[in-house]
Amino acid sequence: MDAFEAVVGEMLRRDGYWVQSPYRVGLTKAEKVEIGRPSCPRWELDIVAYNASLNRIRIVECKSYLDSYGVRYSGFDGSNVKEAGRYKIFNEETLRRVVQNRMVREMCEAGLVRENPDVELVLACGKIKSEHDRERLQAHFNERDWMLWDKEWLRRKLIEVSVASYENTVAAVTVKLLLRDGP
Repeated sequence: MDAFEAVVGEMLRRDGYWVQSPYRVGLTKAEKVEIGRPSCPRWELDIVAYNASLNRIRIVECKSYLDSYGVRYSGFDGSNVKEAGRYKIFNEETLRRVVQNRMVREMCEAGLVRENPDVELVLACGKIKSEHDRERLQAHFNERDWMLWDKEWLRRKLIEVSVASYENTVAAVTVKLLLRDGP
C-alpha cells in the first residue's frame, strides 16, 4: 500500500468502512480465460472497503499522480490505448464484471459481507490534468454510476479530520499538524 492509498483508506475507515488494501481476487482458470489473461495471478485491487450497515462494497482504484500530468480523460474515452491500460477495471467491461462477481462471491463465502451487497466503483486521484479533463471525467463517471474522488474530495475529507477529535493514526496526526492553523 502506498501513502496515497493509506490516506484514502483512512478516509473510508472514518466513514464506517473496514478496509483491505490491497485486495487480491482469486480468479478461476475459466475466469482468467474469459478476461483474456489465462496466466494472470490473482487480480489485485488497490482498496476494497465494506460498510456492513449499508451492505456496500467500494472498489477503489488509487492514482495519486501528484508530481505528474495527472489523470486524463483520454484514458477513458478510447482515444489513448496506453493511457486506458492504467484503468483496466474501468475500461474493460468483461474484466470488471468477472472480477467484481468473483470478489463478491469470495467475500460472501468467507463471511466478510452479507449477501447481495451494493458495489460501487471509485477512482481516487490526487491530480487531474486540467479542469476540462475533470469535467469530462465527472460526466463519464456520472453516466456509469461510478464515483470520482479528486483533490476537492480529498481536501474536504482532510478538513473533517483536522477538526475531529484526536486519533493516533499517521493520517490523522499529519493532517492535524498541517492544518492546525486552519485549512
